[in-house]
Amino acid sequence: MPVISSKGLQMPESPIRKLVPYAEDAKKRGVQVFHLNIGQPDIETPEAALKAVKENDIKILSYARSEGSEEYRKKLSQYYRKNNIEVDHQDIIVTTGGSEALLFTLGSVTDFGDEIIIPEPFYANYNGFSVANGIKVVPIVSSIEDDFALPPIEDFEKLITDKTKAILICNPGNPTGYLYSIEELEKLKALALKHDLFLIADEVYREFVYDGIKHHSILSLKGMEEHAIVIDSVSKRYSMCGARIGCIVSKNKNLIQTALKYAQARLSSPSYALLASEAALETPASYFENVIKEYDERRNVLIEALSEIEGVKVSRPKGAFYCIAQLPVKDADEFAQWMLEKFSDNNQTVMVAPASGFYSTPGSGKNQIRIAYVLKKESLIRSVELLKLALEQYKD
Repeated sequence: MPVISSKGLQMPESPIRKLVPYAEDAKKRGVQVFHLNIGQPDIETPEAALKAVKENDIKILSYARSEGSEEYRKKLSQYYRKNNIEVDHQDIIVTTGGSEALLFTLGSVTDFGDEIIIPEPFYANYNGFSVANGIKVVPIVSSIEDDFALPPIEDFEKLITDKTKAILICNPGNPTGYLYSIEELEKLKALALKHDLFLIADEVYREFVYDGIKHHSILSLKGMEEHAIVIDSVSKRYSMCGARIGCIVSKNKNLIQTALKYAQARLSSPSYALLASEAALETPASYFENVIKEYDERRNVLIEALSEIEGVKVSRPKGAFYCIAQLPVKDADEFAQWMLEKFSDNNQTVMVAPASGFYSTPGSGKNQIRIAYVLKKESLIRSVELLKLALEQYKD
């Protein structure tokens, strides 16, 4: 019998999606499931993006340029300049989602057996992308006690070896919602320059920051032109998860030229999605003002409700639309599955993402869950009520 590859066998399951069959079974039983497991916003996609697809007069749906059209990349560079990020359209490679941007980036800056340092918990698919590229994730633990702030920079330095090629952060963070300060970014900059490392920042949640705090991009840091790489996407910004359009942004010409070869190998991103993404760039600022106000209110409602449950500890996010909650259970994976299989109240239950899949260190995050506050406030309140009832009934 042919043998499956070792890296294929090592590919982790998604903590966000692995419980979907149990949720589908619950729905077949007539149970309503509140989905707090996945960052799929319920905010409407900008009308201009949808119109671009519905009302075009394309006669032949042809390939796009591998790096994305010059017009789209020029509009993207204008968007970045509005956010105090000075880049040219030639500093951008358009990709099929932020996921492909990460795959191309890791493929471009690492060789088999190399290492990247990532503060954990981190976006679960970083584990999978690393396995696919044959590289090792070296985790550095951040703590719920301080809302997952950047660990001491001395701890990073202790982990650097001759195999270390990059530090990867998500800012604002998925799954923690943590927003790095300019002081923290400057520390990472100094470390990257000292040890000649790439600093990769997943900035797909750039717009979603709260409490009057400002987001700072690593591309705005002086002296990082050869070291800074940003991963971006339209998925969350414009509620266009299904478009699957992202990009790599860097002033490092060698990186861009190398990533372009990966882009050429997969030919191009989907043409209709590119049309929609280009149109989305015309979205007025009022759209974001309303969206951010809504998410801020949802965050406050969720955190307040979770904080009132005995035995639950929750981090307070400064950005994105996720938080990590620590539960009074031994195994959040088992608890999350139990809620879908065995628990309901008035034919309703809730689906969450077990947080262990957002760690690389074995055994970490076993009693934690990630919650995405992408539902209306009324649904969030009911979801927390269900979580409280489930915790009262659950037996480890």
